[in-house]
Amino acid sequence: MLRTARVSRAYHPYCERPTFKAGEGKDLKQEETMIPGQFTYHRPDNLADAVKLLTSFGDEGRALAGGHSLVPMMKLRLASPAHLVDLHGIAGLKGIKRDGNAIVIGAMTTQHELLASAEIGTALPILHETALLIADPQVRYRGTIGGNVANGDPGNDMPALMITLGASYRLEGPNGARDVAAAEFYQGAYFTALEPGEILSSISIPAPVAGHGYAYEKLKRKVGDYATAAAAVMHEVAADVQERVAVAQIGDDVAIPDLVEQGLTGHVVFLSPDLPVGRTAPHHFLRSTTTYLRRKERPQRGSQQSS
Repeated sequence: MLRTARVSRAYHPYCERPTFKAGEGKDLKQEETMIPGQFTYHRPDNLADAVKLLTSFGDEGRALAGGHSLVPMMKLRLASPAHLVDLHGIAGLKGIKRDGNAIVIGAMTTQHELLASAEIGTALPILHETALLIADPQVRYRGTIGGNVANGDPGNDMPALMITLGASYRLEGPNGARDVAAAEFYQGAYFTALEPGEILSSISIPAPVAGHGYAYEKLKRKVGDYATAAAAVMHEVAADVQERVAVAQIGDDVAIPDLVEQGLTGHVVFLSPDLPVGRTAPHHFLRSTTTYLRRKERPQRGSQQSS
């Protein structure tokens, strides 16, 4: 079943909310003018209908998850979709489960649900640590892991972490489902491997070996802010030593895998002070200057944690 409404006016959060019947396309009249442009709202209850809607709308349609990136862009008219497809009505996009040696997380699982999950806390403590650094409790109650990784924002916390964890994304679209490694998903700031009509439906993360070391370090101007720079580190000792590092907000790329080759020593998780300058391309932006990021790309000693 689809719920559709034509939205042309906003309502204040403390005023009576407008109502509409399923399938109606009537205008919702309120006193205050909406900052975003006019759009039609859709709320499918299954993934197949969501894919059909996005495919039919083409560039005029956008999927809505937590909305913390899309809605502010719409307010500034940096994005003006004619159709919003809300994914909150699709139960199959939520939940956390163990599938063999992997942890599978539905794209509409919120950051709060990650923090409340015993499975995540035990198998993927670095994910718990990272989710706790995202914004504030109000944002984490609404923000989703799928929305955080899918839009390719260089300032988001999860993309670099997903690359470090060796995660893969399940993408479902008009031509069926396919799995794409997180390291291959990001093609630059706000550019990803998503094809028209596709939806990122779940994330699969290999469970790290017992006794692995990890750290997520985030440099920010204030509590709850986007990262000025961030780094995720995993260190595993099994048949061989595996060291994986990815960074966020150091350049136009969302994350840069294989940043260091000899960066970790023993079971102590820290980045080498001998990290060669020039392997990244920091840029000047509102939170920092290029010179400042050049200094900070020699990462500080990270948390010496193991699981």
